[in-house]
Amino acid sequence: MKHKAVFLDRDGVLNHAVIRHGKPYPPSSLEELSIPDDAKSALDTLKLAGFLLIVVTNQPDVTRKKTSLEQVELINNTLKTTLDLDDVRVCYHDDADKCPCRKPKPGLITQAALDYQINLSESFMIGDRWRDIEAGHDAGVKTIWLYNDYNEKKPKYAPDFTAASLSEAAGWIRKVKLPF
Repeated sequence: MKHKAVFLDRDGVLNHAVIRHGKPYPPSSLEELSIPDDAKSALDTLKLAGFLLIVVTNQPDVTRKKTSLEQVELINNTLKTTLDLDDVRVCYHDDADKCPCRKPKPGLITQAALDYQINLSESFMIGDRWRDIEAGHDAGVKTIWLYNDYNEKKPKYAPDFTAASLSEAAGWIRKVKLPF
C-alpha cells in the first residue's frame, strides 16, 4: 500500500526561525526553540487525514561548526515528540559538498518516499525558503510556501499555494483533490 505524506521543513515551519538582518537561521539550542502556537493542531489535522509527517531539513551549521550535532538532535527529538512527527530526515552537508540530499535537491524527499512507500503525487512539501519549494517541485509533490519576507532569493518555481501559517497550509491540503 502506498502512503501519502506531508514533508515539512524544520526552521521557519515547525519552529520560528531566528531572524538576523532579514535572513532566517535555525535555533542554536533548545533554549532558542520556539514552536508556533498553531503547529500541533495543524499537524494533528493532517495526521487524522492519513498523512505521514516527515521533516526534511538542511542543518549545515553542524559542518560549519556553528552548532553541535547533539544540539540539532535535541531540537529534532523535541519537535518529533511534541508534534507527533513520523520521521526527521537531516542533511548536514554544506553547498560545496554537492550532496544529493541537500535541498534544493530532492534527495531527502525521494529517499523517504522509497523507505515509507510514499506516493509522491499525493504528497506535499511545506517550506519557508526557496530551497524547500524547489526540492518539492523536483520530487514531484505539491508545494506550499509559508511566506516570510526574508531577504533572500525567491523560488524559481511558483509554489502550488502560498500560506501565512501552518494552519492555513493544512487547511489547503485538506481541500485539495488528490489523484487516486
